[in-house]
Parts: sequence; C-alpha cells; structure tokens
Amino acid sequence: MGSIHAHEFVTLDGYFDDPSFTVPFGFDPAMGETLGAITGAASDILLGRNTYEMFAPAWRDRTPEDDPGAPFFNETTKHVVGANPLVEQWNNTVPLGAYDPAKIAELKASSAGDIYISGSGRLVRALLREGLLDSLHLFVYPVVLGTGERLFADDQLTLALQESQAYDNGVLHLAYGPAA
Repeated sequence: MGSIHAHEFVTLDGYFDDPSFTVPFGFDPAMGETLGAITGAASDILLGRNTYEMFAPAWRDRTPEDDPGAPFFNETTKHVVGANPLVEQWNNTVPLGAYDPAKIAELKASSAGDIYISGSGRLVRALLREGLLDSLHLFVYPVVLGTGERLFADDQLTLALQESQAYDNGVLHLAYGPAA
C-alpha cells in the first residue's frame, strides 16, 4: 500500500490557483531537492483534470536537459480525476472519471509505491476531507494576492506539522500530516 503525498505552491493568504505569483521568487535549488525527496518513492501521479490539462503541454516535450523532473513526469503513470473527457494527450495517462473516494482508496491500496499529487487543489481538499491524504507539503510564498481560489476554502482541518524549512528565496516549506 502506498501513501499519498501532495505539494502545493500557495501565497501567505492561501491562494493557489494561478502559479504565476511564484515567478518573481525564482526556484531555490534546495526546493528541487525537497520535491525530489517527495517524488522519489512515488510510483504513480494523481492529478485533477485542470492540473493535468495545464501540465500535459508543459511537460510532455521536456527532456532531462530541460528539467531534471521531466523523466518522472513523463514516464510515471498519471491517474486523472475529472468528470469531463481529457483534451490533452500525454503518455501513461489513466482517466479515473469523476471523483470517487473509493477509487482513490483502491489506487492507494494497489500502488507499488507512493502516489504524488502536484497542484490539483480541489482534489487535495477532497482527499483531506476523506482522510486519504498522508502528507501535504505547502511551499508558502511571501506574497499576498487577496483574490483567487483558496486552497482551504471553508474547510476546518487540524493537521500536524511534520517538518519545516526556510529557503533563501523567502519561501517556506511546511509539511503536514494528519493530526493524531
């Protein structure tokens, strides 16, 4: 049985839907090491349809020379949650249909390794509500947007801090798991 680990880039006020807010801060190499550790044990990727449609054209033609994460994203099986048919094509993609916690639990139970989620905020919220997410890695950027979609809309959650790290670009990595 695998564990499900998600990472999100968020603002100080909790917005996540448009990652362009990350650009002015660059990408600290230590962040890449952290993300590499999160993806290292993953045998599967789980994405919401919107994130998949954004990732497919951005990743499918990248090479290891372009980005060291390219082999992981291009070679790993991607399971996509969404009620609508997929528009973009990307190798190793398995559509799961509309969100069904039983399907996700079955995927988790049958996975040879861990399952990695990037973005897919609505999916992450649902998995947190269902108790299916094992860890949530927030990369908090020192910016306040004041508008957009919040990662934690009206949900009340209690989580336990597992680790934290500050990067030279001002971003904080906060890793949370289920509260005891």
